[in-house]
Amino acid sequence: MKTASIDHPVRLSWLREQGLRLDAAPYLSGAFAAKQLLKGLPETVPLRLLTEGGDGIFHAGRTVRRWVTAPEHGVRFFSSTDIMGADFSNLPMISKESVALNPRLPIHSGWTLITRSGNVGRIAYARPDIDGYACSEDVMRVAPNPACVKPGYLNTFLRSRFGVPIITSQAYGAIIQHIEPHHIADLPVPRFGEEVENRIHELVEEAAQLRSEFQGGLQEATRDLFTTAGLEKLLDVRWHEQQRDLGFTQRKLTSTTLRALNYQPRARRIIDELHKVDHVPLGDICTGGQLSRGLRFTRVEGAEGSLYSYKLVGQRQAFWLRPEGRWISKAQTSPEVLARDETILVASQGTLGENEVFGRPIFATGSWLSYAFSEHFLRIRPGDAAFTGAYLFAFLRSDSMFRVLRSMSTGGKQQDIHTGLCAKIPVPLLTAAARVRITKTIRSAYRKRDEADAKEDQAMSLLEEAVATYTGAVAA
Repeated sequence: MKTASIDHPVRLSWLREQGLRLDAAPYLSGAFAAKQLLKGLPETVPLRLLTEGGDGIFHAGRTVRRWVTAPEHGVRFFSSTDIMGADFSNLPMISKESVALNPRLPIHSGWTLITRSGNVGRIAYARPDIDGYACSEDVMRVAPNPACVKPGYLNTFLRSRFGVPIITSQAYGAIIQHIEPHHIADLPVPRFGEEVENRIHELVEEAAQLRSEFQGGLQEATRDLFTTAGLEKLLDVRWHEQQRDLGFTQRKLTSTTLRALNYQPRARRIIDELHKVDHVPLGDICTGGQLSRGLRFTRVEGAEGSLYSYKLVGQRQAFWLRPEGRWISKAQTSPEVLARDETILVASQGTLGENEVFGRPIFATGSWLSYAFSEHFLRIRPGDAAFTGAYLFAFLRSDSMFRVLRSMSTGGKQQDIHTGLCAKIPVPLLTAAARVRITKTIRSAYRKRDEADAKEDQAMSLLEEAVATYTGAVAA
């Protein structure tokens, strides 16, 4: 149960400010404590006055969505969850016609994006490589006026422990929470002078650029692998433009599986193409490594941020830039829940919805090695020294392999991946020089991701130090 802080008890004046609103949420979120803290600063400016035209807080409004699969006819489209993602390669596409009908759908570099429906108050920064992408009406846009405030500074404040509570406290609704642009228009934004604000902005912009380079590195490594192998056609399989898998026959069945999906012709055509080049079965590569589901274990709650706790990451948040996760006790959990360096983790339980993460991989390296991962991942780690985890990841993250992995599903409502079938996947055997080149590209991309995280953390620290300096508060 949440209770009010002793340092900031709920006061009658707070009730009056909220129009005598009697539900507890606004008073327990930390919003009023944050407002009181901001009042101690020498200068604050209402958010609306820092946006384009003084009216740069908006959402797209409801619009007709016509989905397409051909890149030449579509624009990548963010849902309210997608804005938290790390890799935007697999976003769905809305038709260019739909975007033309609603000029508020596209987002632009430097904007702050805030989820406004459901899980209210999750915040992202629009980096350069997504300029012009479309975005759901469930995401509020804050378009800063660069002449009034630096976009990176404004984003850092809004996602800080001062901005987020004020934003979320404005949510209304019973089952599904919402906020509207006018609810945050008067949010007080502190000003600390050009030197501090410019430095914070520069760090956020550098982080955004690194994240763009991270994205580009992943795509380049996958493109390099398939092109070098002579498999360019598998880079754009146009899955939905192929004939549907109806009325086919399969001979030479074995006791391994009798499920029709495991023999679907579209996936078999991809595997047949892979068999045409020099290759090694995935199971052979993982001999001495790992090709299995994660450990099942009992979750025992741990203290958040403690040295004696792991942050546990599940399938959904594993694809986010910054997973929130939950904290579990190290003493009550086997170290096997951690992932060894360069382990590929494939989301291996779920349903076959087109935009579900089931069948998508992530790559555990760098700062993510401190996380614990749930048992719902298929763990793939090479034991053959000729192959690296980075090289395998460049291969498995492709759309063609996503389709192949899904064709190897088993189960009822909740699907799983058949490891016996997975072991037979043919992995292209390139020259040692090509494998090293692709490995370096992936590793470089993930170093940039960690560097981007560090820069954003540094920007947040500078903001909190500035607030503490002016108010005498102790930064958290």
